Amino acid sequence: MKTFPRKLVIGGAGYIAMEFAGLFAALGSDVTVVCRGSNVLRGFDEDVRQAVAASYTNRGIKLMLCDSIRRLERPDVHVGGGDHAGRIDVTTEQGGRLVADQVLLAFGRSPNTTSLGLDRAGVKTGTDGSIVVDASSRTNVPNIYAVGDVSNRFNLTPVAIREGHAFADSVFGEKAWQVDYSNVPTAVFSNPEIGTVGLTELEARAKYHAVDVYKVRFRPLKAAVTGDCEASLLKVIVDFETDRILGIHIFAEEASDMIQVLAIAVCSGATMKDFMSVMAVHPTVGEEIVAMQTPTVRYDRRDASTPLVPSAVL
Repeated sequence: MKTFPRKLVIGGAGYIAMEFAGLFAALGSDVTVVCRGSNVLRGFDEDVRQAVAASYTNRGIKLMLCDSIRRLERPDVHVGGGDHAGRIDVTTEQGGRLVADQVLLAFGRSPNTTSLGLDRAGVKTGTDGSIVVDASSRTNVPNIYAVGDVSNRFNLTPVAIREGHAFADSVFGEKAWQVDYSNVPTAVFSNPEIGTVGLTELEARAKYHAVDVYKVRFRPLKAAVTGDCEASLLKVIVDFETDRILGIHIFAEEASDMIQVLAIAVCSGATMKDFMSVMAVHPTVGEEIVAMQTPTVRYDRRDASTPLVPSAVL
C-alpha cells in the first residue's frame, strides 16, 4: 500500500482477519470487522472466542457480527471534489453503511486446482475443488498423490511439510508412515496471541463421558503497576476417567511458543497430575497451568441434568 489506511474494513473473522485487525488497530487504523457468524474465529474454543472478541472491542475494534459485506463502491471522484478520491463505500447485508480507505477480504480460500488438468488425469475432486486423498495422501489414481492445501484438510504450512515428508518417506524412502491429525497445534498471531492444541471443550464433552475443565483468567504480573496489559486466559480440558489432557487453549502473550512445547505433552498422553507435579517458573504466564489444582467445572454426560453448552455461556 502506498498510503496507510486510516479506516479499514475487514470481511471475515478467521485467522487472517483477526491478525490483521489487531495489527492495523495497533498501528492506528480505525478497524471494523464484518463477520457473518455470531462470534469471531469459528471452530475455536468458545472461551477463547469470547476472550478475543472482548479484548478487541475494548481496544476500539468494531465487530459487526451476524452480517456480511454486500457491496463495495467507489464514489465518482469527479463529483464533490477530491475528498472522495480513494474512498470505498461499504454496504452490508443488514443495511450497515461504512466508509473505508481500504477493504481486506479474508473470507477463506478454495483449493486452486482448476488449471491442473485433474479431470484429464481422472483424479477425483470435491465440490470445492479439493483433491480427494486417503490417509497416505494418495488420490484415486494410484500413482498420483496430493499434499498441502489442495487436499483441504488442515491448511497450515507445517501440516503440508509433514505430509510431504510422509509421502517421500513412504514412497521413496521405504519408511511408510501417515500423518497424525489428532492433535495439531496452531497459533493465531492476534494481540495477545492464541495457542491451541487438541479438543475444544464442546468437542471433548461430546466425545467423552465426563470432562473436567480447568480455567483461569488473570492479568500478568508485569501489569500490576501499569495495568496496560491484556487479561490472559488459560484453559485445560481433561478426561475425568483417565486424567489425560485432551486440549489446551491459551489467550496470552507468547501463547504460540507455549503451545508448541505443550503440544508435546498432549501428544505424549500427559495427565493433569503430570502437570501438577512440575515446579512452577515464577513469574511467568506458563506457571498458571501447573498451578491449577482443582477443576473449575466438571461435566458428566451420564448426568441428564448437565446441558451440553460451552462453559463460557454458563
